Parts: sequence; C-alpha cells; structure tokens
Amino acid sequence: MKGKVTSFDIAHLAGVSQSTVSRALRGSPLVNEETRRRIQAAVDELNYKVDKNASSLRAKHTGTLALLLFEDPTADESHINPFFLSMLGSITRASAQRGYDLLISFQQFSHDWHADYADSKKSDGIILLGYGDYLAIRDKLQKLVNQGTRCVRWGAVLADQPDISVGCDNLSGGHAVTTHFMEQGCRRIAFLGDASSHYPEFFDRYRGHIRALNDAGLEAEPLLQVNAESTERSGYDALETLLARGITFDAVFAASDLIAIGAMRAMDDHGLKVPDDVLLAGFDDIPMASFVNPPLTTVLQDTNLAGEILVDNLLSLIRGQPAESAMLPAKLIVRKSSLRGREDKSEK
Repeated sequence: MKGKVTSFDIAHLAGVSQSTVSRALRGSPLVNEETRRRIQAAVDELNYKVDKNASSLRAKHTGTLALLLFEDPTADESHINPFFLSMLGSITRASAQRGYDLLISFQQFSHDWHADYADSKKSDGIILLGYGDYLAIRDKLQKLVNQGTRCVRWGAVLADQPDISVGCDNLSGGHAVTTHFMEQGCRRIAFLGDASSHYPEFFDRYRGHIRALNDAGLEAEPLLQVNAESTERSGYDALETLLARGITFDAVFAASDLIAIGAMRAMDDHGLKVPDDVLLAGFDDIPMASFVNPPLTTVLQDTNLAGEILVDNLLSLIRGQPAESAMLPAKLIVRKSSLRGREDKSEK
C-alpha cells in the first residue's frame, strides 16, 4: 500500500464503515467486541497510527492535561517542595494510564497564569499544585471557574471554595501528632507554621494541635506558635525566634517536614538534641524525612491516591460529569525523633 494509511483503509480491510472505525478507535461502547477485534487486526496489519491532532480537532479537545506547579518564593526563585515532586509523578502516571498527555509548567505565583492558560487552549483542563497563599489566589480560581475552565487543585477542602479540590485530613493529622507527643509525656508543645486562613492546610494542622491540647485539659500558649513557610530556612528562623522568646518547650510540631528539618538544624546549633532534649515531628513524609538523623516522625499524605483522584476529578469535569472535592485520611508515621529512649516504631 502506497502513501499514508488512513481510517478508510482500515475500514476497507475490516469490512466496516469508516465511522465504525472512528468509533472503535475512540473506545465507543456502540462497537461490539467482534467488530472491535477485526478493526484492531486491520490496524496491526497496516501499522496504522492515529493522527492525534486531527482526532483532537474533530472532538474539540486536545487529549492533554496541564499541571501548573508553583515555585515557592525564594531568593533565586527555584525552590520546589519535594512533596509536590512526589505528587507530580503520581499525576503523570495516572494521566498516562487514562490515555492523556500531561503538559507540566512551572509557574511564578505573581504571573498572570490563570488568563494565559484559559486563553491558550493548550489543554482540556488544569491541575494546580503548590499555589501558596490561598486568599491571594482565590479570586483567580473564581475567574477560572466563571470562564468555564476545568480546574482542580491539591489543597484544603473549604466550605466556600469556588473550585474542586483534593486534600488531606489535616485536622486529624495535627491532632494525631500532638496526642502522640502527650503520650510521650510532653506538655509544652511548640507549633511552627502559619496558623491563619492564608494557609488553610497549616491552619487545620494547628487547629488539630489545639484540639488535642484541649482534649487533655491543656490551654494553648500563644508564644509557643511561630509563623513559618514550608522551607528549611523558614524552619530554622522560626526555631531561633522561639528560643529568643525565652520560654520552655519539650516538643516541636512543624507544619511541614521542611520546616522540621530546618528546626532540627537550629536546635543542633544551639546544643539541643532531638529527641533527648526536645521531641520533633513534621508533616508530609517526604523521602528525606526517613534519612535525616534522627529519622523524623511525620504524617503521611497518600500522593499516589491523590494523583489518581485529581486526574479522575478533572476528567469528570471535562466530560461534563459531576465531580466532588475529596479529603484523604492522614496517617501518623512514628520515628525516632519523637520517642524518648525507645526504638523507632516505624509507623502508627
């Protein structure tokens, strides 16, 4: 056969119409199994390759999803939280399994990304990771929804949010960490992380921490909370601020593993040993958490499941089907950094 093989050639060899070939290649349930097998045999024999561009134009979709990963604010604008790199892998895999390409774009929070992606038609929908200050981004999310852009994000599930999100049960995770500290005999537990509605995930972790204290009949002490962003440098500085206040503490709950690792370094610089002098825990269970010394107690967020749900929710929106926000369970992982004189339990 001379020239490029077309769907008409497949139809002729399989003894069906060209429209039946098109339906079969799209996976339509209107094509019975026997006809589908004949068409596939013809495809294999002629080594036919689907023209994705032509197919997309006919279907008015690109067959591509966009993942916008926001860089954290640093001096050189290059910091990516390793937690999001783990989720990036799960989203890439889930997209491929569902027959979609994934366009990955690193964005600066200050850029007009919401308008750029809505107008460019580069993808059928958008997944957002690591967007930072929720209150600063909320209006942009609302604009995306108002103009019909299909969009889902990883983040807190909030009552008044304009979009679909997938997040972790941060309240339960925060409660579990502080309860664990108190089981180790701690009563003066510091919290490092922004405890405000600007960062609702950190805020829920703090609220869980406060609830655990109250359940034990303890009151939170404001001086034991220090704002911090999710970087090692911010964790180091927050611990320095805590020490400068001159108050006693026997445990530190950091709102992320990166904050915890920075705080661990600051404590070491000041002659405080983890866990002999101060117990320490983080949140996220990034790969580095189990390799620091001592290994870091933390809260696991299931990035594999999160990636699948994010992609499935976005595909539901693209297909005009209902989609709902989802909250995944948090799992406390207990390691040596929060155990006094005992071996690593691995997990709880």
